[in-house]
Amino acid sequence: MTNSTVILGAGTRPLNQLSFADACESIAAAGYDHVAVFANHGKMPVRSDSSADEVVAAAQAARSAGVTPSMVLGRTRLDVELEAAVDEYRRLIDNAAEVGASWILDLGSNDETRYDAYVELMRRCAPYADEAGLGISMKPHGGITLTVEHLLATTQAVDHPAFGICFDPGNIIYYTGGDRRPEADIEKVAARVTTFIVKDCAIDGDKPDVMITPGAGLVDFPLVLAKLHAVGFAGPYYVECVGGGPEEPSVKRELTYTRGYIRGVLDALPLTG
Repeated sequence: MTNSTVILGAGTRPLNQLSFADACESIAAAGYDHVAVFANHGKMPVRSDSSADEVVAAAQAARSAGVTPSMVLGRTRLDVELEAAVDEYRRLIDNAAEVGASWILDLGSNDETRYDAYVELMRRCAPYADEAGLGISMKPHGGITLTVEHLLATTQAVDHPAFGICFDPGNIIYYTGGDRRPEADIEKVAARVTTFIVKDCAIDGDKPDVMITPGAGLVDFPLVLAKLHAVGFAGPYYVECVGGGPEEPSVKRELTYTRGYIRGVLDALPLTG
């Protein structure tokens, strides 16, 4: 696979004030052909409790815009009995598969008393996702996914090839207040990374901020991506945050810029076979 053919998509998060259909159109206009499905108008288009009509509508909206909804943001329910949680997550997997996704993006758990429940839930759901043709990719988001050590321990505990790490370099900085850096941390988990979130982070005093355009903050994207590339990672990559919001024209401009920037970084890496 050549570097120019790897999947580089964008999420709907910076366009969450638009409908999902309009966000897809804007993402396509910025040059992307894959979309990560986040909430629009405060509601996820694809959920565990989505109706068949809602899933069809989301798929049609993406298809009409010319983008593939290849990643769906997931949600775990750990405040219910395990069997109920498993049933709900499996319905999410079914709906994600139906909409055409290849990945569920999971955020772990911030409740320390439910870490074991989260691991067991993923143990029960990863094989089901695998059978449906999906992978579950867990990204740093505090709690059980705070640091790369947490990410590594959780993936080792789940121990299934359909459950891996989504490396989000901006969140490594954001959730640790700048105490950890992705440039050093990526080497510890690179072999288990299955997806990559393109996100930067700046720190003003003691306030981290990820709603900036990649390249404008602290993340050294050429170094992080080179280290991932060195272990054979070839995407997919999804842009989650950019600056310029909330107006759609400025967000689209920043998405277009980011696509060019990341594509340039990837194209500078040695070719894979």
